Formats: sequence, C-alpha cells, structure tokens
Amino acid sequence: MPASPPEKPASLSIFFPAYNDGGTIASMVIRAVKAAAELTPDFEVIVVDDGSADGTADIVDELARTYPQVRAVHHPINRDYGAALQTGFRSATKDLIFYTDGDAQYDPAELAALWASMGPGADIVNGYKISRADPIHRIVIGRVYHYIVRIMFGLKLRDVDCDFRLMRHTIFERINLEKTSGIICVEMMKKIQDNGFRITEVPVHHFHRSYGKSQFFNFRRLFRTGRDLLLLWYALVVRHDHLRGGVTPLAARAVDPSNRIYPSPRQ
Repeated sequence: MPASPPEKPASLSIFFPAYNDGGTIASMVIRAVKAAAELTPDFEVIVVDDGSADGTADIVDELARTYPQVRAVHHPINRDYGAALQTGFRSATKDLIFYTDGDAQYDPAELAALWASMGPGADIVNGYKISRADPIHRIVIGRVYHYIVRIMFGLKLRDVDCDFRLMRHTIFERINLEKTSGIICVEMMKKIQDNGFRITEVPVHHFHRSYGKSQFFNFRRLFRTGRDLLLLWYALVVRHDHLRGGVTPLAARAVDPSNRIYPSPRQ
C-alpha cells in the first residue's frame, strides 16, 4: 500500500499593530519572516501602521518592497490599538493568525513554541509573560488590572494582556470585535472563552522597551479605561450580547476602504 503524502503545514498570517515604532519595526518584521519560513512555506507578514507620526510608514513600505511576503496597511489617522488589531485580523488570509506588538517587547522567534502547541485540541495558543520587563509602576498597574478583569469577566487566563497569540482564523468567523482601545484584549478573550474555543497557554519572554512608550497603561487613560471596562462588563457579563444570535463576525466585515495598502494583497 503506498504511503500517504505528508500533511501540508498550515498557512500562517503574522501581523504587527504599529504606532510610532520606527526604531523597532524593521527588526521585528525581519525576525518574523525568518521565524515563519522555518514553520511553513505559505505565510504572509502584515504591518498595520496606525497613523504613526514618526518614520514607521516609510519603513514598512520599504519592507514590503523588499520582502514579497510583507504587506503594509496604513490607517490615515491614529485609530487606537483595538482598531489596529481589528484591521490586522480582517486583513489576514491564512489558516492561522499570529500577532504581537511592533515595539519589540516580545521575540517573534518564540512563535515556534506556540506553533508546537497548536495541536488538534487547541484553537488559540496564548502566551503568558515569564517575567514582566517594565518600570515598577507599570508592573503594579498591570497586576491590579489583570486581577480586576479576571474577577469581573470570569477569565481563566494567566495573562490576558500578553499580546503574543497564535489563533485559528475560524475564530473570527464566529466572533466579532468592537472595541478600539486597549481593552479589546479583554473583549476578545472573553468572547473566545464563552464561545467554547479551546485555549492553551505557553510561557514567553518579555523584554524592556527600547524605543517609544506605551499607549495604554498611562495615568491619563486610567479613568477612560475604567469606564470602558464597566460598559464592556455590562454588555458581556450582564447582557451576554456576544452570545445572542445575529452577530456579524469580524471576518465578514470589510477592511476600511480609507486604509492605504502597499503592495496590493496577493491572491
């Protein structure tokens, strides 16, 4: 009896939300291309430039000209972190989607550890920080925030705000994302958990930020974050809006036509 042909590796979309990450985004993309090529021959790397005011836009366009697998999507104005994630998920075309931030606080090479854990029993492999390499005030705020959202939303994750995730594209054929701020991570993981998707967790390293500054955990945003969390809690925990019928999944929503894409998406 002839041997069965080897199973074809899954295809992979990698994307980076980037805002004023001109000092780090090139190294992140280059490392991502290398990491992806070692896992599958069928991959793409997308950078979502969220209206950066530094040289990020020019850098990612040059990367797209240099690497055939790289594509740049530009928001004409800054729309905030959650909007960049939504664009990234809607722009991804492959079986699996991996994303992390463009600020180099995570190493794309560690994608291999998530890939190895993406077996038949997992729909998402979620990283969790081995140790947080941030100033002490951000560590304290982060721990308090994580404790509060775990209790409020009944989340079972070790680290809801570790933006180092490998996910099946089919997740976004069932769930929608609406938040445009940093609390989109809570919204996303609550909806994934409540829809019965299987979650695996893998430890990853977290590195000191060498360029730019955080757009989420700063004192000016704490009030708005608290208000938005309460509204999200009411929608998802009290009303269970995400579990009602008639939800248009994220994958069914078109990418904003005002975005500039370079080069054009490949078929």
